[in-house]
Formats: sequence, structure tokens, C-alpha cells
Amino acid sequence: MTKTKELVNKIIEGIQEKKGTEIVVADLTEIGDTICDYLVICQGNSPTQLDAIIRSIAEVTERDLNERPIGLDGYRNAEWVAMDYVDVVVHVFLPDFRAFYQLENLWADAKLDRIPNLD
Repeated sequence: MTKTKELVNKIIEGIQEKKGTEIVVADLTEIGDTICDYLVICQGNSPTQLDAIIRSIAEVTERDLNERPIGLDGYRNAEWVAMDYVDVVVHVFLPDFRAFYQLENLWADAKLDRIPNLD
């Protein structure tokens, strides 16, 4: 398993630890001129849950892989937060913002993996 795929898996683990839902991984490796190799998109139901998801992702990736995001954007509003891990960018949305921006549809050429919600 590549280091980047391992990072994606740890990000998913961090999301699931805080009950993040509707996880989609967009594989951009076959698409030219992209800013990263993978997008991980998920949602939480409240700003508090978004905060918990972001913190969980950061904790899991640092603890297990010694990886930290180089950038974090949108944290103050907690409606749509982006975490930049260089090869992987994570987007954590509130449901209304996710429905509005529809990031998955912007990457129609990407292979999309939908991760089942944990119950």
C-alpha cells in the first residue's frame, strides 16, 4: 500500500471515529493537472461535529503516520472545512453546504469510492 493510500485510510478512520457520514474518496491520479491525488469528502450534522471530525483526522494522522495538514481553511465558520495534506485534500461539510457545492460532480472523470456509513 502506498503512503498516500495509507493516509487516505487513516483520514477515513478519523472521520468514522466521530461518526462522519457520506464519505466519498475521489481518485484523481488518472486525471492530469490536479492539485492533489485524492479528495476525501464527508459531512457532519453540526459545527460541533465538524470540529470533532477535523480534530479526529488530525490526531489519527499525526499519531499513526506522523502527518500533519499543511493548511486548514474554513475552520472559524465550521460550515465547510478543508484540510490540505498535499497529496490528499479533505473536505468536511455541513449537509446544506455539501449539497450546494456538489464537489463530487465537479470531478466526474474521477473514480469515486463511496464508503458505507457506520451505524
